[in-house]
Amino acid sequence: MTWRLWALSGSSLDFAGLHSSDPAVMLLISRRRKGLKIQGPRTGGVIINSPSALWSPTHASPITARPSDAVVATLPKSGRTWIKALLYATVRRREHPVDSSNHHLFHYLGPHECIKFFEYQLYTVNRIPDLDDLPDPRLFATNVPFASLLRSVLKSACKVVYVCRDPKDNLISQWSFANKFRVMDGMEPLLVEAAADFFCHGVSPFGPYWDHVLGYSRAHLAHPDQVLFFRYEEMSRDPAAHAKRLAEFVGRPFGAEEEEASSVDAIIRLCSLDHMAGLKATKSGTTEIVLRAVDNSSFFRRGVVADWVNHLSPKTARKIDAIPEARFRGSGLRV
Repeated sequence: MTWRLWALSGSSLDFAGLHSSDPAVMLLISRRRKGLKIQGPRTGGVIINSPSALWSPTHASPITARPSDAVVATLPKSGRTWIKALLYATVRRREHPVDSSNHHLFHYLGPHECIKFFEYQLYTVNRIPDLDDLPDPRLFATNVPFASLLRSVLKSACKVVYVCRDPKDNLISQWSFANKFRVMDGMEPLLVEAAADFFCHGVSPFGPYWDHVLGYSRAHLAHPDQVLFFRYEEMSRDPAAHAKRLAEFVGRPFGAEEEEASSVDAIIRLCSLDHMAGLKATKSGTTEIVLRAVDNSSFFRRGVVADWVNHLSPKTARKIDAIPEARFRGSGLRV
């Protein structure tokens, strides 16, 4: 099984109004001091055959998780960019007020630079960064199944945030994303029927969709205070309620004054896909993941619930639905 990795670089920035103790801001300042630009040339694509090439729970934990840490552990193309934005804007709302006009960090960095992946950005190319000096709460991300989380994360009381999306929409979003890179690399786009066949055979990034989702669902049921389980479709219907639950879960609840000031609604507007897609960091920025610089705009698609109806035949849709229905039987989980 193979999958494609993607990543960022940047451009000259105005740092006025940015909180310098924030890890993401420190990254920007460090780049500027080194004379680096935040918008660099595109490098060649990378294909890896095994997640163990970058990240393996069988190795000694390179990081000691803290109870205050939060880890986004969502499958690609399941609302991961959105939940990262919501988490970062919520946790860092005092350092980066939503009403800070053009000085909010999202104008300079995309969500995947604000909350970095263990296996794609932090521990890559034999690099072992020192994360001990990062201020609490530290925010990280991963793609691995629950059973493959680092032992340190599993044993700690840190918070794990997971978003589950309808498998058909997840497939279509992954198919669209992958085809962008196939075309860039001079390859023929993959037909949606072929992509659906791969998906039904469990050939997906980080293992079969149903195993990944079921693993985190079971962990949520067993440890609801440590694992938060959202459904993308429910988030789309009531984003404010989910933002409040997220804030409470990570120990940053909104106070009465914030509620009266409509702070929750302001964060929802800031992090909406339509708004984020129009920011300079999205339109002209990139994100470094392993060895490739990827346009931030690639991470923003339509995000529409049930968009699969525009791409899949009823027969293929039924075939996809039948698999998680059988695999989830008895678990109480429905997607």
